[in-house]
Amino acid sequence: MCKLIKTVFVAGLSLTAASAFGKEPATDGAEASSVRALITQDSMNVYRRFVPEQTQAMVAFYHEVLGLTPLQPIDLGGGQQMILFGIGGGQIKLAAGLKEGRDYHLGGVNDATGIRTFTLYFPDETALVERLEAHGYAAPDFADRGDGARAALVEDPGGFSLELVIAPDASAQTYEQVEVGINASDLDESRAFYRDFVGLDELPPVEDALLNVTKYPYRHGATTINVWSAGEALPADTGSAGIQYVVSDVDAVDANAKTREITVETPLGNLPGFDLRFVWLNDPDGITNYFAQVGARVNSSE
Repeated sequence: MCKLIKTVFVAGLSLTAASAFGKEPATDGAEASSVRALITQDSMNVYRRFVPEQTQAMVAFYHEVLGLTPLQPIDLGGGQQMILFGIGGGQIKLAAGLKEGRDYHLGGVNDATGIRTFTLYFPDETALVERLEAHGYAAPDFADRGDGARAALVEDPGGFSLELVIAPDASAQTYEQVEVGINASDLDESRAFYRDFVGLDELPPVEDALLNVTKYPYRHGATTINVWSAGEALPADTGSAGIQYVVSDVDAVDANAKTREITVETPLGNLPGFDLRFVWLNDPDGITNYFAQVGARVNSSE
């Protein structure tokens, strides 16, 4: 039985939430603005949740195989840690433990709704393959994904898919990117959430031959959320991965969410022992969108 993790992500942060996105904001006829102006980090952070027995293999994979920079882990108490890796100005976080009330459905990228992939960029295919093989992984089958770039799908030790893209001689910023791939049950609702509520930059659609989907990208700095839909009535994965935003005023995020009738699972509050105020929201498919303010005031009435 897996330990339940108190999913805390601080100083590059992340906590967990659930909500449904309401397409009709209750704002006396005027549509609420997005929360984009409140996001202070020029990227988003992402996390992976998995069973504790996979911790050692997960750390080795993300550090030694993918080459991410390890950061100081966060001690959550009770022998639990949040394991952090830096990529550009953002982070990928590893959370050992499954959370009660969340659904998990790994496998193919189009087999379930939810976050199905992280996309990472690398300069040298040969070096990447050598690291994979040195750690006992088969050499991936790289192919043209439709935009001239060579890419392959691999699974981390927890069974989550990553799209590895080879981009030789690219700028340093290219290798600092993270893309989050979401298979949505309702494409219009999901796109509206990331465009109208979060306020991410909407980019032109992209055909991805490797994933066999049309992706609708939404970008903030070094992070892009790619939304697509591969069918209806698919099982949901709401727990394997999530998104975190560092903001300047989480109370304003909460107020905006309420005008849009976004249901909050974990309400606005403060984290004991940390200088942190947060609210947990979900996109229309139950994907964690966690907003956190470091150094926030403490509301003693809560």
